[in-house]
Amino acid sequence: MKRAIIAVAAVLAGLVGARAIDLPPAERPTKAGPVVSWGVMNFDSSTLSDNDSTAIAAGGFHSLALKSDGSVVGWGNNSYDGGWIYYGQARPPEGSGFRAIAAGTYHSLALKSDGSIVGWGNNNYGQASPPDGPDFAAIAAGGNHGLGLKADGSVVGWGRNNYGQASPPDGNDFVEVAAGSDHSLALRADGRIVGWGNGDYGQATPPDGNDFVAIAAGGSHGLGLKSNGSIVGWGKNNDGQASPPDGNNFFGIAAGGEHSLALKSDGSIVGWGDNDFGQATPPAGNDFVAVAAGGNHSLALKSDGSVVGWGDNEHAQHTFPVIGSDFVAIDASCFAGPSNERIYDHVLALKSDGCIVGWGYNNYGQATPPDGSDFVAIATGGEHSLALKGDGSIVGWGYDHYGQASPLAGNDFVAIAAGGYHSLALRSDGSIVGWGANNYGQALPPTGSDFVGIAAGIYHSLALKADGSIVGWGAGGPGETGYARYGQAAPPEGNDFVAIAAGNYHSLGLERDGRIVGWGLNTDGQASPPADGGFVDVAGGGVTRGSAFGYWQYGYSLGLRSDGSIVGWGWDGSRTGMNYYGQDKPPGGSYKAIAAGTNYCVAIKRICRYELAGDIDDDCDVDFDDFAVVARNWLIDCYLDPSDLACAPK
Repeated sequence: MKRAIIAVAAVLAGLVGARAIDLPPAERPTKAGPVVSWGVMNFDSSTLSDNDSTAIAAGGFHSLALKSDGSVVGWGNNSYDGGWIYYGQARPPEGSGFRAIAAGTYHSLALKSDGSIVGWGNNNYGQASPPDGPDFAAIAAGGNHGLGLKADGSVVGWGRNNYGQASPPDGNDFVEVAAGSDHSLALRADGRIVGWGNGDYGQATPPDGNDFVAIAAGGSHGLGLKSNGSIVGWGKNNDGQASPPDGNNFFGIAAGGEHSLALKSDGSIVGWGDNDFGQATPPAGNDFVAVAAGGNHSLALKSDGSVVGWGDNEHAQHTFPVIGSDFVAIDASCFAGPSNERIYDHVLALKSDGCIVGWGYNNYGQATPPDGSDFVAIATGGEHSLALKGDGSIVGWGYDHYGQASPLAGNDFVAIAAGGYHSLALRSDGSIVGWGANNYGQALPPTGSDFVGIAAGIYHSLALKADGSIVGWGAGGPGETGYARYGQAAPPEGNDFVAIAAGNYHSLGLERDGRIVGWGLNTDGQASPPADGGFVDVAGGGVTRGSAFGYWQYGYSLGLRSDGSIVGWGWDGSRTGMNYYGQDKPPGGSYKAIAAGTNYCVAIKRICRYELAGDIDDDCDVDFDDFAVVARNWLIDCYLDPSDLACAPK
């Protein structure tokens, strides 16, 4: 197909004077790209950096933004409270044509320009399955229910209805709807508010009056904005969330779990109520045009179309952990705490300028990298991190009980790897050194100077030799059995390997022909990669989680193909019939780097550049699908405007 494009372009050149032109290369990827994540945490670091958002919505632990082109982006938690059940509430459908958004606790809604509604996320009560119809004018998402305002002024509800919250009153004079945890509100055209659903705290019994112009429903409280610019509140008030400040200069309101926000006429924001996470302490400034309040986080839309957030950010729900398209390396940790504790994941990303950014669990500072712009490689361990500097030295930070974050001195290192509680480094002479926990011998590498690659799991280590063979040490060596010993350190024979990866209790090797081989724990198929080839990189992830019944060990793997697509296999909840995280469902597109953590994955997107036209179908390839634009742009730039310097004869 590329030859056909070149041939047609040559004909066009002949028709306009046979001048030489620069033909579009087949592919021109940049060295850096944006970071994309899926699984429990969902985001694309490039999607909100364009300052083109027009609306925002904050859910229980996730957020949404509507862009000027009618598309929707989401970020934050993608599962049940960061736990074990994947819902996908922060992963909106692709496409444009949307004009309104709403975020519930674990589900989301979007109103299309044709008046129909789409839903996604948790659907246990049908809350993500709105009714059919092209005649909706507004939407609202509550705890486990949804509301739709129709063009004729009537309201419909769906989802959980244990308190009647999804059973709105009759009438066709409504102009706005709002949904709380299990109560609902509607504003009538005459300025009165009606409520229904759970009224244990009086949240479904709004005050009298016919001078309201806006409403908001929080966890168990409500707010009403009056025509004179003042605010009234009602319902649960344990943290003062239903006690708004005095004044009559407000023109926007939002109600969260147990906090509230108001936008003032001068463009500034005030907050009140629960402030345990800082969710009721908005940033200074007077250029805000909209506010949204989630479970324990808050969002604001600025006049320039950018979005800012504050409050609880455990799942990056109030702001993207990284913004931009200048990342060149990525790594994610695999670690879980004891019974009934959250999974502790952190991520590092290396920027093209040599700086490092980090996000995720930070109890030991593992997600707070040092300052500097001279880093060339990164590695994430269980609760510690490493970075390789341009001068060949290593720095470490985070949990250091076993010395795993205290690397050896020297400036002759060329590669690093971080395991559960141990670390490895490859020297320029081909030898390996290790430090940190050594209860299974994982920090005692074999001697030799013919190693070219290293990888570290929780309790085992791997090394790739110059002859293409793999060696392993630590837990899971040949013939070992028992806890943490699953053969993960006993690689297969062969000398055709070009890359290695270590998951928690399984290992992967990439062969020269593009096929992947796996070994070690395989309870979820994590060590059984696809049989076909075409892969250029591999990554292993997983989690060990304590419980009253022992330890649960899950694993999954990722493979990056030569065409930039990602394939996932292994743990998807098949043992329990639930899709826990969705890490086995990578997004479409073209990527250049992958990393697998415990409950979410990260990758760096591949960005292609073309001299004459963009890649229309985003496949990093110029083919017939793109030719129309190529030819059109060439004719406009060169034929209609021969003075264009880019078209000068060569």
